[in-house]
Amino acid sequence: MSKQPEKTNVMRVLEQKKIPYVSHAYDAGAGIDGASVARQLGQDPETVFKTLVARGASGGLYVFDIPVEESLDLKKAAKAVGEKSVAMIHQKELLPLTGYIHGGCSPVGMKKQYPTVFHETAEILDTILVSAGKVGVQVELEPAALIALVGGTTADLTV
Repeated sequence: MSKQPEKTNVMRVLEQKKIPYVSHAYDAGAGIDGASVARQLGQDPETVFKTLVARGASGGLYVFDIPVEESLDLKKAAKAVGEKSVAMIHQKELLPLTGYIHGGCSPVGMKKQYPTVFHETAEILDTILVSAGKVGVQVELEPAALIALVGGTTADLTV
C-alpha cells in the first residue's frame, strides 16, 4: 500500500473504542465488487465480508455481513433475526438509512445501530475485512471485537 488512506468515521469509532485495526486502500476503479477487492488486497475472499441491509416483514431493518463471494439466503437471514421474511432494501434507500453508499457500507458507524448478524465463519477467522465506510478503503480487525462493538450475533446466512 503506497499511502495511508484518510481516516474514515469507521476508523475514528474503532480508535475511540480502542479496537486495533489495519486499514487497506484499493483502487475502486478496478472494481468495487468484493471479489475484485479481495484480489487487489491479496486477501482470501472468505475473510473479506460485505455488508448488506435488509428489511423484515415487520418493517425493521437488519444488517448482514457475509463473505464477498457468498450470497445471502433470505430464508436463513429471516430466521436469524426472528422475522417471517426479509428482503434487500433498494440501493437508493441505503444512504438515507445508513449514511453509507453502495460499495462503502460498513457495519460500524451507521446512522442508527441496526441488529447485525455475521456469517458464522467469522467466529473461526483470525481477522476479517469490512468496508471502512468509504469506497476504496477496508479495515481488517478481529471478528470478535467487531461483533462485540456492533452488538452482533452469528448464524449460517448463505446459500
